[in-house]
Amino acid sequence: MNLASLAPLAVVLPILGAALTFMLIRHSLAQRAVSIALLSLTLLLECLLLASVWDGGTFAVTLGGWLPPWGIVLVVDQFSSLMLVVSSAVSLAVLVYATGQGMADGDQDAPVSIFHPTYLILVAGVSNAFLSGDLFNLYVGFEILLTASYVLMTLGGTGPRIRAGVTYVVVSVVSSVLFLISIAMVYGATGTITMADLAIKLGELDQGTRTLLHVMLLVAFGIKAAVFPLSFWLPDSYPTAPAPVTAVFAGLLTKVGVYAMVRTETLLFPGDSLNTPLMVAALLTMVVGILGALAQSDIKRLLSFTLVSHIGYMVFGLAMSSVAGLGAAVFYVVHHITIQTSLFLVTGLIERRGGSSSVDRLGGLAKLSPLLALLFFVPAMNLAGIPPFSGFLGKVGLMQAGVELGTPLAYVLVIGGVLTSLLTLLAVARVWNRAFWRRPSDAEHPDPVLLATPAARVTGPGAKPNTVTLLPRTMVGSTVGLVVLGVGLTVFAGPLFTVSDQAAHDMLDRSSYIQAVLGEDTDVPLVLTAGGGK
Repeated sequence: MNLASLAPLAVVLPILGAALTFMLIRHSLAQRAVSIALLSLTLLLECLLLASVWDGGTFAVTLGGWLPPWGIVLVVDQFSSLMLVVSSAVSLAVLVYATGQGMADGDQDAPVSIFHPTYLILVAGVSNAFLSGDLFNLYVGFEILLTASYVLMTLGGTGPRIRAGVTYVVVSVVSSVLFLISIAMVYGATGTITMADLAIKLGELDQGTRTLLHVMLLVAFGIKAAVFPLSFWLPDSYPTAPAPVTAVFAGLLTKVGVYAMVRTETLLFPGDSLNTPLMVAALLTMVVGILGALAQSDIKRLLSFTLVSHIGYMVFGLAMSSVAGLGAAVFYVVHHITIQTSLFLVTGLIERRGGSSSVDRLGGLAKLSPLLALLFFVPAMNLAGIPPFSGFLGKVGLMQAGVELGTPLAYVLVIGGVLTSLLTLLAVARVWNRAFWRRPSDAEHPDPVLLATPAARVTGPGAKPNTVTLLPRTMVGSTVGLVVLGVGLTVFAGPLFTVSDQAAHDMLDRSSYIQAVLGEDTDVPLVLTAGGGK
């Protein structure tokens, strides 16, 4: 049996888990066990899917017996399966972290009856988006994950969370409506929404109509991916949510938008017709995002701006339309999902141990908790692109691809990428120096927790003020696991770059995707890319 035929289970298992955890609303331990077990099973399945396409190949699974272009089709290739594995691995780590936080806090920030089913629905939406072979099913995947994210963002019902949630909902609805209008226009112009079929039929349209559809889809996905100037909503929305929710949002939600951009740009609109605007957007995203990060004193807001900034690297790789550029972008997406999520989880631990996420109130954390200092330092240096970490390797790959492209704008992007990396190092180094290295008494507004007696003792939800709290082992363990996974990306960067380059080649070639969906006898139109190949 072809393992790719099991692809629908990547969506079905989390939905089944959501139903089961909702039925176990009064049995918190069973609910936690079911959610973790089913997400672990989903991750195992997705690892098998990745193994089945590791050396190449694309497989399509039709649902309900309806053949394309009439029925729903799920497509498994190297890029989609790689994204599935990374997203589920990160989601599992965050779920374990959230479970530990809920048990320690009495589920104040993550009500058991709400969090676990909603979280699994979010995972199902993400998986559906990665596997979708038609635009409307991609839209459904976005709506599933966005609906779940609305609930997760407002957990606890505090004023700041509700206000941030309203902004997030409004922006998400606008982008979703624009996406839906784009789908309607695509269907009206071509009579299909199956992406493999569109890859052929869009090329038959006149240039003006094709460009209009191209721009509308780019704007819709650009909002979801937080590409400048469509990224204004993110820094105010993410930091207000509970730590595990912020972590999974930062790691995954914008990357689903990036995935949609990569898939549609390479499959539906190949070539370089809008590469110049994309490169300009990439440069502005990198530079404006990191300048915003430098102005922040709150670690969560700083990381939110770096999240926006580093989306620019991925858009840069996409805009080059070359195997080297796109392969480096795929590698960087995997790296950034892991590292950005790790840093937000570590920030949750900082907030818990130091009493705040504002560097104006922090100091002495390296002495108070050496392990916490190490957990911040490793992914922070990775994000900044310090050798030999995966962040450095991914950026070098992008810079090399830019130099190979050789256009003046590409050289500007290379310089902008190097500058952004240096400013990222400056931003995280400032956090390290102020939050970890200096004495607590030197902080501008020191938190009483840091000035308390150094004799740490475990405290519960009703703990007295001015006491130091030991971090729950479950939260620390899941964070350690994710940091180790980030280091693993460096250790196994060679095989990961190989599969990333193969995925990029197949996406730019398009033939394996189109023929897997429509049949091997389908004629695939050739398109010359900026890299000079098909």
